[in-house]
Amino acid sequence: MSNFHALAIDEIRAETIDSASLRFAVPEALRADFAFTPGQHLTLRATIDGADVRRSYSICSALDDGELRIAIRRVAGGRFSNWALDTLKPGDRIDVMPPAGSFGPPPAPERACRYVAFAAGSGITPVLSIVASVLAREPRAEVTLVYGNRRRETTMFHAALEDLRRRHQPRMTLLHVLSGDADGMADMAGRIDRPRLDALLAAAVDARRVDHFLLCGPGTMVETLREGLLAHGVAAAAIRAELFTTAPADTQSAPAAAATGPVGRVVVLRDGARRDFVARLDGGNLVDAAEAAGIELPYSCKGGVCATCRCKVTAGRVEMLQNFALSDDEVAAGFILACQSHPITTEVTIDFDAT
Repeated sequence: MSNFHALAIDEIRAETIDSASLRFAVPEALRADFAFTPGQHLTLRATIDGADVRRSYSICSALDDGELRIAIRRVAGGRFSNWALDTLKPGDRIDVMPPAGSFGPPPAPERACRYVAFAAGSGITPVLSIVASVLAREPRAEVTLVYGNRRRETTMFHAALEDLRRRHQPRMTLLHVLSGDADGMADMAGRIDRPRLDALLAAAVDARRVDHFLLCGPGTMVETLREGLLAHGVAAAAIRAELFTTAPADTQSAPAAAATGPVGRVVVLRDGARRDFVARLDGGNLVDAAEAAGIELPYSCKGGVCATCRCKVTAGRVEMLQNFALSDDEVAAGFILACQSHPITTEVTIDFDAT
């Protein structure tokens, strides 16, 4: 199901000077809908200054924490992040979509897997969920986490990560990389970049023994590390990546104009229902075209990052302009991001219920 549910916020906890985590109270009737796997995210929806605004935030809680928690970091000029951190309080209710996303690797409690994660800033949020769950449920797993920030006071979940390191030594290695004032905390100074990756693989990590590389942070960092790992002979299937966003200043795209050029008919299957609308063949995207026809499709970032609008093309063809969320296998199987796709045939069917 991809519908929104109004959930109450039962705790807001400051994490740094510019971030906080929100814990949701999930009613018993919705427990199954909001069961998550580590690495997934939630899409939140609010009306801000009369506009429908949506953002996706990664779940930071581990499987054994017994809670559903996300973290929000303030973004300069960010419409949603500033509203949420300045306005929301315990007891408030907000629309939340059930968990989505596939960043986390499949669990392997019977194996001695090796995980190496690179995270920067709020990219630690899904990585914390994954790492904490792996250490608790995979007794032979080993984890190396390289975490980049500017300063100590902007390092999210510092205490939680240090606690994980203490409780799971020697299976967990935690390396802090600070680009600003190290204040005695940094294991390395600077940024997570290609030279630092090369040095780490040469001195501390045998890439041939790593089962999963996890990359989460700004697009430039993620792409640099991905290219570096491939150059070191790491198989593409062993690299799992998630980007923050591609849109500056936490912005939302403008509403779509009505189709005026050549159009195609799009049939959409969602939650067992079948509806249709027209969409331009020469541009635009399926989410906006559906909205112009009065049909709401699931979406959040509209930047090809969060995969909230993931669906499968079962008839016809579309062109997908950007993709930062789907794996090569998913694309080969026919999955697309509706916010980045427009039809190139006059008849297209997209299925949001496909798995």
